[in-house]
Amino acid sequence: MNESHPSTAVPSTPTAEPDGPGCAGGLTVLDPPGTPGSVDAQDDPACPDREDGPSDDRTAPSAAVQDRLAGRLSDITSLHEHTELLARTRGLAATLDAVLASGATMLGARRGMLVTRLPGGGPGQPVGLALDRASLGALETVPAEQSLLARLLREQDRPDQLHSHDLAEDPAIGPRLRELAVHLGLGGAFGLPLATDEDGPLAAALWFYDGPAEPTECQRSLARHYCEIASPLLAKQLESDRIARTTEALRRGLLPDRLPHAAGLRLAARLVPAGLEHSAGSDWYDAIPLPDGTLGLTVGSVSGDGPGAGPGSAPGAAAAMGRVRAALRAYAVLEGEDPVSVLGDLELLLKTTEPARTATAVYAWVEPEERRITLAGAGHCPPVLVGRHGAEFVETSLSAPLGMLTCWEAPGVEFTAERGDTLLLYTEGLARRCGPTLHAGQANLRRAAADAPRDVRTDPDRLCAHLLAVCPAPETPAATDDLMLLAARFE
Repeated sequence: MNESHPSTAVPSTPTAEPDGPGCAGGLTVLDPPGTPGSVDAQDDPACPDREDGPSDDRTAPSAAVQDRLAGRLSDITSLHEHTELLARTRGLAATLDAVLASGATMLGARRGMLVTRLPGGGPGQPVGLALDRASLGALETVPAEQSLLARLLREQDRPDQLHSHDLAEDPAIGPRLRELAVHLGLGGAFGLPLATDEDGPLAAALWFYDGPAEPTECQRSLARHYCEIASPLLAKQLESDRIARTTEALRRGLLPDRLPHAAGLRLAARLVPAGLEHSAGSDWYDAIPLPDGTLGLTVGSVSGDGPGAGPGSAPGAAAAMGRVRAALRAYAVLEGEDPVSVLGDLELLLKTTEPARTATAVYAWVEPEERRITLAGAGHCPPVLVGRHGAEFVETSLSAPLGMLTCWEAPGVEFTAERGDTLLLYTEGLARRCGPTLHAGQANLRRAAADAPRDVRTDPDRLCAHLLAVCPAPETPAATDDLMLLAARFE
């Protein structure tokens, strides 16, 4: 195993000779006169100062120069195509896949492995190219002191490249890696770090040949240039992914970590949050055990923060959602058997403490033993009651969202469910996912629930999964609404 480290002195070395057809030996357009591989006055047959006589065409460049220029143009074009492809990728996973695939193409390798650097300094979950999960798992068992990727992730004394002609026979390779090279059929290997001056090491990539081999100097140069360009883009993707994961964890922390158990009632829920960079609001669901043994079920959505409300307001809406949900739980405990009063109190709180925001909501008071349900809605999608003979909407009266009118008011709805019925509460994001319009989406969602297989309808958890599966996401660049679904089945 050979390591190459960055030089600390300014080099004055000549440009390397091409290593193959079309290879430029670098990415500069012309070599300085007098360097090996360049053409000067004494070497160019077209030069008038040559002692052995001038050429018939003194202005025509030599074939060697033409070949070198053509090779370099090909190198630059290839590098441009791969970096352009990388710039068009969206998301961390797609970026890592693009780096592996482009690097393999430039190096003439078939397989590869890439790991990102964790905050503590160790390697993260590996990403593979033409390596299955079992192969990646086996390569993860290489001890850190033998790991080539770990060397490329060092903060200090980090090589700028690693290469081995034959991993299985290289005495500098640890025994575990040599053993795996034989087992997995890995021949030569070439590795590069992805790092920036500001962030340090971000990731490390290792490409494998099927037999003993090494990339040419031209291939190495292209791959190094590519990784230098890819590193700042990767840094942005890693930061974006970190923020998204942290935000999702915070948002999920504002919602129930588990659903309560109630005699005669089975509960299930699904949440698919939209990214905060795209979302225009934040949804909630809750199942609240009440002192008298009954249950309060609710779903809703908070949006807006005054003028210009939209995707940029989503973080604030998420925080407001947590406050609104906490207040609703308190109102439910105080007067949960009266859904109209619960939503009326919530509307007063919203107008007082969140005057620039609005909310839609549905709240249902459920008595499991009697299977009695009383609910009210505020500008929200009507619930669906799924029974043995189909599914129907629970028609709530038309009402405005909370926080929009001077005084919110709407009557409640009371009914009794049959044993085996399932009540579905959902937010607008799920309905819009199921159809081109809100009305069409609601109808499609009801139809999907009615047409669900019998064994699916008897299990609220499976019913939630089924409805998400049969209502495919629209072909849009990014989801702008959370998907929220709460199911309660009467046993």
